Amino acid sequence: MALVALLLVGTTGPAVPVHAAPETPLQHIVPAPVAATPRPGVAFTLSADTTIHTQPGSAPAQQVGEYLAGVLRPSTGYRLPVVPSGSSASGRRISLLLAGADARVGEEGYQLDVTRQGVLIRARTAAGLFAGVQTFRQILPAKVEAKTRQPGPWTVPGGQVLDYPRYAHRGAMLDVARHFFSVDEVKGYIDQIALYKVNRLHLHLTDDQGWRLEIKSWPNLTAHGGSTEVGGGTGGYYTQEQYKDLVAYAAARHITVIPEIDMPGHTNAALSSYPELNCDGVAPPLYTGIEVGFSSLCIDKDITYEFVDDVLREVAALTPGEYIHIGGDEAHATTDPDFDLFMDKVLPLVAKHGKTATGWHEFVKSGPPPSAVPQFWGTKTVAPDMVEAAARGSEIVLSPATKAYLDMKYDANTKLGLSWAGYTDVQDAYDWNPGAYVEGLPADAVRGVEAPLWSETITNSADLEFMAFPRLPAIAELGWSPWSTHDWDRFKVRLAAQAERWRVMDVNYYPSPQVPWA
Repeated sequence: MALVALLLVGTTGPAVPVHAAPETPLQHIVPAPVAATPRPGVAFTLSADTTIHTQPGSAPAQQVGEYLAGVLRPSTGYRLPVVPSGSSASGRRISLLLAGADARVGEEGYQLDVTRQGVLIRARTAAGLFAGVQTFRQILPAKVEAKTRQPGPWTVPGGQVLDYPRYAHRGAMLDVARHFFSVDEVKGYIDQIALYKVNRLHLHLTDDQGWRLEIKSWPNLTAHGGSTEVGGGTGGYYTQEQYKDLVAYAAARHITVIPEIDMPGHTNAALSSYPELNCDGVAPPLYTGIEVGFSSLCIDKDITYEFVDDVLREVAALTPGEYIHIGGDEAHATTDPDFDLFMDKVLPLVAKHGKTATGWHEFVKSGPPPSAVPQFWGTKTVAPDMVEAAARGSEIVLSPATKAYLDMKYDANTKLGLSWAGYTDVQDAYDWNPGAYVEGLPADAVRGVEAPLWSETITNSADLEFMAFPRLPAIAELGWSPWSTHDWDRFKVRLAAQAERWRVMDVNYYPSPQVPWA
């Protein structure tokens, strides 16, 4: 199915002026779909007798239906019962079916068909249905996101969408170690990234400034190591039950949590909690600054690997996802031979507990197995170590700091954030091709993209949202949409249309002057 010109995505010619065609909600979808065909003059309107029909006998499909009803009920005031498809429920229908989808949709794609009679979303998996629901949300009026009843009508334009992701890994990382974020704050971010079809949440759980996950075999990690944060605040941590709740909340939105236990550097909170992890047996004081590279677990002590084994065992038991992130970055206090020795002992422990290791790109110098996933955060496009890792069979996740780091300042006047990688406004975040970014790295070696948000200067949800929006949707589009749809002049118009939705959702976005906000 080819894109029609009206959609204003998917062409390679000159940018179309903003006023060149009347705008419809189909033009505003972010990330851009693979293909969309409007049905001029056709629309579907939600009404009080609308029902949501899901694949009979499929609990995952029913869960997606209940999720959709949970989004729509507060603003519409409608009952929107969720019933098995084929039931005798009368009225207009929104159908979520796991049958009949085009084979091209794969494991996460979908087809959306809007007629006067109803809305039909087909997929091969519940994850695909969920992605289709996010698109359906975006073509409804923005006020549908309100938490209180709003006046209608609730009309969506007729049309067809065929859509599936470019990359398997479409991630967002949240640093809860430098500053702690509560369970509710993390859930809020999960809901926001889900709207843009992000499917991985990487939680940076440990660092010099704080240890944020309860480890029952080493309780002082949180009792002491979790008691502070950058600037000297009270910090905090997640109990294992709270962490499992976060994992389940993300899973219900088809987002897999990847926990990060950073090591052997970035470990001052652990070293301060247990003196025996230090080579001299002396615990350093807690740290509340933002410098990096000064800490290291003691590489030569057996207790170090007993500690790592226990931590990985407990984290693996709490985490159903395939991956555990073991950091490995900025280990300046660890010599290269010691770093290699450490990774030689730790990587088998990750496998022992049934997980696959991922880590910041520095850990490839230790020669991890091909299954390991390096995460590239460099500031240059020349990275021979990534090319070599790919040649050994590794797939690479791209998070170049100059493009994807959401904690970089937008410009010199931005009050939040850092600027060591430069300034990154929205066009900088959007205008790069992951498949051709690192010189010599084959396109098929790129597993996906991830947008990290480090929290040295970020203390609450309003700060988080200000730095993530509107750049997070730009990175999300790079991860989902085919490269043929990539066009800054058209993206910025689609992005501008998201602002009304963010205002209803009370998202504290940055009104970049690069974007033609309404």
